[in-house]
Amino acid sequence: MQILVVEDDESVAAGVLEGLTRAGFQARHVADGAGALAEVRSSSPDFVLLDLGLPDMDGTDVCRSIRSLTMTPIIVVSARDEEIDRVLALELGADDYLVKPFGMRELIARIRAVARRTADPQSETAPPADGTRVIGTLSIDQRSRRVLVDGTEIHLTAKEFELLYYLAEDPGAVCQRGDILRAVWDGTWYGTTKTLDAHVAAIRKKLGDPRWIEAVRGVGFRLDVPG
Repeated sequence: MQILVVEDDESVAAGVLEGLTRAGFQARHVADGAGALAEVRSSSPDFVLLDLGLPDMDGTDVCRSIRSLTMTPIIVVSARDEEIDRVLALELGADDYLVKPFGMRELIARIRAVARRTADPQSETAPPADGTRVIGTLSIDQRSRRVLVDGTEIHLTAKEFELLYYLAEDPGAVCQRGDILRAVWDGTWYGTTKTLDAHVAAIRKKLGDPRWIEAVRGVGFRLDVPG
């Protein structure tokens, strides 16, 4: 797997490159957004690790631009730990978000988990390939991976789609946080559950009404028709 590391801190980049190489990956490094976009266009990496604090442009703009060019998996690796930063990155197309400082074992586990999901959408943890779920005006087609609300298509990241499709398995039922993480994150989630909240927030915004996904305090979430 060819991994592009977009990081302006040379010491951080060196440590990440060494860890990726030891794990058997091939990795290249660029220090700014322009270099990242040039590499994506010319080399088509299999994976992108993206810092948000870049010297020439904000990493969220880089994320948006990469996603407009390719569906290459993106993990944002940033010191920004506010929920709004995570939500924005996920809305713009990132597949995961890791806050600095982090351990290489966690980073590699997340790379492998995201790679499995994007490379093998028909894995044993995925929903049935021919399933289409309709809840009110919401239609979720697993085969084409299209989501429609009131007949209008909305665009979700791979992880957002899997999460929404999982919640749609039993509309109105409460899905526990632990069950969601095990099913949607392939049982490989090592961080806090805040990433789940960030993904839910991103999906709510794209659906146009936060009432589609209700949070049940201390338990989890449920999908149901608003109102």
